[in-house]
Amino acid sequence: MPGHGVCWTICPDVFDLNDDGYAEVRPPDVPDEFAAAVHSAAANCPERAIAVT
Repeated sequence: MPGHGVCWTICPDVFDLNDDGYAEVRPPDVPDEFAAAVHSAAANCPERAIAVT
């Protein structure tokens, strides 16, 4: 079963969906301008699969 894609919906500038339907972080370093959206994506991930460090 593919992922939910909530993070991609919230922040498509950082997350992308791979061919299997799972989200991946696109840039190696997330620009500061997307920090709030990334935190929102992590908070809303139904699988709690995102860790922001």
